[in-house]
Amino acid sequence: MKEKMKRILLIIIGSISLVFGIIGIILPIIPTTPFLLFSLFVFMKSSKKLYDFILSNKYLGPYVQEYVSGKGVSMKSKKKAIFLIWITIGFSIVFVIDKIILRLMLIVIAVTVSTYIWTRKTLKVDSYE
Repeated sequence: MKEKMKRILLIIIGSISLVFGIIGIILPIIPTTPFLLFSLFVFMKSSKKLYDFILSNKYLGPYVQEYVSGKGVSMKSKKKAIFLIWITIGFSIVFVIDKIILRLMLIVIAVTVSTYIWTRKTLKVDSYE
């Protein structure tokens, strides 16, 4: 019973992340790739069917196939994700959060996530110029 509840919870979390990833395709202010990668990670532990759905989907698959195959993440995707992280967290720090400890926590989170993204393998792109 415990395993089944864990699986259901992971599927719900992965589905929420998937929805945000899909919204990110439509709204460029939301990063698509990190949400889809998180969905894949969660579905890998809970639902092979949903995992395969993302990878084989003609709209979603291209965002994550290079990373999953070990080729890496494009420099453009890295820069966009890091930029959006700092824009959203910066906005929260300046306009939403008033407690210094929470501001510091957000800065630590932004630095950690940015470092993680930046240190992922970069997709090698052939240049024909």
